[in-house]
Amino acid sequence: MLLLVHSRATVTLTGGSSRGPRINTVDTGDKRFAERMPPPCRAYRVNNTLIPVGGNSAGKANALMFLIDMMKALILGIVEGFTEFLPVSSTGHLLLLGHFLGFESKGKTFEVLVQLGAILAILSVYFWKLTAIALALPKDPKSRMFVLGILVAFLPAMVIGGLFGSYIKSVLFDPRIVCTTLIAGGFVLLAVDEMELRPKYTDIMEYPLSMCLKIGAFQCLAMIPGVSRSGATIVGSMFMGANKRSAAEFSFFLAMPTMAGAFAYDLLKNYKILAFSDVALIVIGFIAAFFSALLVVRGFLQFVSSHGFRWFAIWRIAVGLIGWLGILFWKPVV
Repeated sequence: MLLLVHSRATVTLTGGSSRGPRINTVDTGDKRFAERMPPPCRAYRVNNTLIPVGGNSAGKANALMFLIDMMKALILGIVEGFTEFLPVSSTGHLLLLGHFLGFESKGKTFEVLVQLGAILAILSVYFWKLTAIALALPKDPKSRMFVLGILVAFLPAMVIGGLFGSYIKSVLFDPRIVCTTLIAGGFVLLAVDEMELRPKYTDIMEYPLSMCLKIGAFQCLAMIPGVSRSGATIVGSMFMGANKRSAAEFSFFLAMPTMAGAFAYDLLKNYKILAFSDVALIVIGFIAAFFSALLVVRGFLQFVSSHGFRWFAIWRIAVGLIGWLGILFWKPVV
């Protein structure tokens, strides 16, 4: 019998054959990694499954497991991009889907870093408008006030995220919380859609700074997964006097510093624990998120202006209920 102590696991091995040693026990505190161990162990762990390395059959198993993880990352990336700018909570969808697929990233980094794809999608869609605003800054007071308003709206999320980000990820990133907030948020959207709010602002360039700060405070509610960042900012904007279209557009612009800040903060905190395989999965998810987000951003403003939020509310409630049923009666894939 051999007891191998590795930096990420303690593995007890006995016997062996041409296909590799027999693995008796594994003790690891890391739920998901795919790091090859040195001989004679020749094993690595993927989503709580220990895969022996060595021999043709083991090599095929290794490739198959990584291919499966790539497919999961692709699916999650598509879902991220498709839901990021809709009032349905992209993070909530990723956590739920990842839970049932058996996909769990180190430090929940995948769920945050994959948002870079959606950030680049919104930047590409609004590239010329952003360029025009930037060129007008030296001589146009309205452009300067708009940029300042976006920064003011971003401040509450920056402060609260910096202070409580670790707590939020360790405690609130729970599928049960996600399902509950999805359902509750759905009923909120239904109620808001029925309200006869009289908009005072139809142009995001005219939002006053005090209104931007209040919208930023609403955005902080989305740090609870399942609430939806876009949903919180849109509802907050409408309560402050914005119409549906401008509220949705302001949410797009506010997403840029908010998501970029979350990406940079999470990468700075967790880059040391990311293995090559983690980076590969993040890149796959990022590319998928970019293209799926492009499809949504172009049509969302027109849809909201014409149809409101009723269908998104129904979507949220349905996903939340299905999620609860899955948590109660279905064992996740491992």
